[in-house]
Amino acid sequence: MMSTAKTNRFLQDLDRVARVRQEVASSLSRMVTKLQKSELAAQTGSGEMGFDRDLADLTKASTNLQKGVFRLMVLGDMKRGKSTFLNALIGENILPSDVNPCTALLTVLRYGEQKKVTVHFKDGKPPESIDFSTFKTKYTIDPAEAKKLEEINKPAFPDVDYAVVEYPLELLSKGIEIIDSPGLNDTEARNELSLGYLNNCHAVLFVLSASQPCTLGERRYLENYVKDRGLSVFFLINAWDRVKESLIDPDDATELAEAEGKLNRVFKANLAEYCTVDGYDLYDERVFPLSSITALRKRLKDKDADLVGTGFPPFINALNTFLTQERAIAELRQARIIAKQTCTHVKEAVARRIPLLDTNVDELKAKIAAVEPQFNQLQSIRDGFRDDIRRVRDRQARSIADSMKVYLMKLEDTFEADFQAYQPSDIQFLDFFSDNKREQFNQSAQKGFQQYINDKYSAWTLSAQKELTTAFSELAEQAKKYGVDYQNITQEMAEKLTGKIHTRNNALEDDGTPAWAKWAMGLFSLATGNFGIAALAVGGFNFQSIMLNVFTTAGIALVFGALLGPIGIIVASLGVAAFQVDHARKYFSQEIKKQLVAKLPEISREQWQPIYSAVQECFDSYEREAIERIDDDIKTRKIELQNLVKQKESQEIDRVTEVNRLQQFEADVLSESLSIENFYQGFLNG
Repeated sequence: MMSTAKTNRFLQDLDRVARVRQEVASSLSRMVTKLQKSELAAQTGSGEMGFDRDLADLTKASTNLQKGVFRLMVLGDMKRGKSTFLNALIGENILPSDVNPCTALLTVLRYGEQKKVTVHFKDGKPPESIDFSTFKTKYTIDPAEAKKLEEINKPAFPDVDYAVVEYPLELLSKGIEIIDSPGLNDTEARNELSLGYLNNCHAVLFVLSASQPCTLGERRYLENYVKDRGLSVFFLINAWDRVKESLIDPDDATELAEAEGKLNRVFKANLAEYCTVDGYDLYDERVFPLSSITALRKRLKDKDADLVGTGFPPFINALNTFLTQERAIAELRQARIIAKQTCTHVKEAVARRIPLLDTNVDELKAKIAAVEPQFNQLQSIRDGFRDDIRRVRDRQARSIADSMKVYLMKLEDTFEADFQAYQPSDIQFLDFFSDNKREQFNQSAQKGFQQYINDKYSAWTLSAQKELTTAFSELAEQAKKYGVDYQNITQEMAEKLTGKIHTRNNALEDDGTPAWAKWAMGLFSLATGNFGIAALAVGGFNFQSIMLNVFTTAGIALVFGALLGPIGIIVASLGVAAFQVDHARKYFSQEIKKQLVAKLPEISREQWQPIYSAVQECFDSYEREAIERIDDDIKTRKIELQNLVKQKESQEIDRVTEVNRLQQFEADVLSESLSIENFYQGFLNG
């Protein structure tokens, strides 16, 4: 059990979220059962009404809620105390956190009845189950070894994908999954792997150190991989207790206040821009000084120890507010939308069906023929929306691919100034003439060039993502417009078929916007993710995840990775002048630029088509889902009428029995939707 009132409340609130998730999931599941039973009964009644899409959406939403967890990704440079922080958070010394070893695998920590570690490999190799002792020793590395691997840009365990640690911990049992990543400077490839999982998490816990405030590597990572990506980030400044320990007089309150104030100003200057959300300054709710080692020591002695003074209580309180209020409400709101639109679909289908029970076959066929023009209009709306998607697709694919080409060709304009920060150090330049250090220099130079390319490419992908965000916002507006037209036509059809004007007077009934339009507008999502965890899509279509997969930084880095010739030859050609570091740096940069400029036209041409195709696939995925949903709706409306004709032709329908069945069916679905609404409102009101 967590210590302090605030952390206890965190567990209680997580438990409450889990219970509401299960209650809403159960109601959704019962709605599925009621729809299935109604369709089965309809086979001997007035005919099936076509709820396949509702059944699919309800089932997926229920499953997502039942399996729902909050995923927290822990990021940070090597030796920032990430594992110590996690062990303190969960109250047990699970993850490797000794003085020397570094965690070398991306590790998913989740609840399990039994303690278990499973290592997942690449290339189809079956997973391996190992004990905790083996995990701690086999998959950690010494910092010196980690540094060496970093310099040659190689992963510590290239054949391993990730590890899953299952543990019977109370925090994890309340619906928390934690993803512990290796250090940011493990390798560039590992950085990209961690980046690939960011969109699958609800929040990022970025661990920094009070002893090394905002290093160049950390600032680089935040600038290129976090800034403007729409991520929810909590910054945890670890080892805050060392500020006091570093003072000449640790008991001098004035000196301590000055030191802490100076450090706070440094962090605020570097982190404030990442703590602004929709124009609001959330710095105080996103940045927390911590003493993880103190908290861990206390909790290992007493799980209910008071953690006041370690920084954990205010952090837990902020995380609690974010997860159990903001994220949970958004999650439940989507389930509520799906339930309400199913309720509306059932209500409208029943309202169309009952008046037609008194209609003979010939009259019914005549009514169906009368609404054929409206069916054609619905198909025209579908075709119009599809044409708009393709128009935006082709425009954006060409625009973004062209922007990539222009971006690459302009690298030469600022290369020498930009590349300065990525060159080997002065010491490495001078040490080049030492045989035993020449290879180290080459590796450092290659790594610097790759970092330069990665950072430049990352900056471009951000601009491409902004373009896509604008484009999909445009399509969302188009979906809204088409949705209004579609709704008007379906109402006209209903009036022609039933002779009645439909009005919406039920407080639970939604606004009548077609379900396909809601999806296309991004009002709800049914997405799932990769590597055994679910993606948290921000809207109906999660184009960010698709972009992340196809615009992988590794792809462009590999293209450029083969660009440089033997760097050693370049430096060797400097001769004695190499001992003049400034001259060596200038010459080195110029020679690298020559190789870059010579290859840029070829590379930009080669990359144009892959980028163009990648952007097209984003829109094609959107189109496939949106058009399928429209087709399903049109088909369902037709089948609903055809089934009624078929039943009337084959048997006499007992009107009284069928009316009672349909009304009871509608009431049952409404009852479950009301239950979900009550759960939702109850959760909002606390």
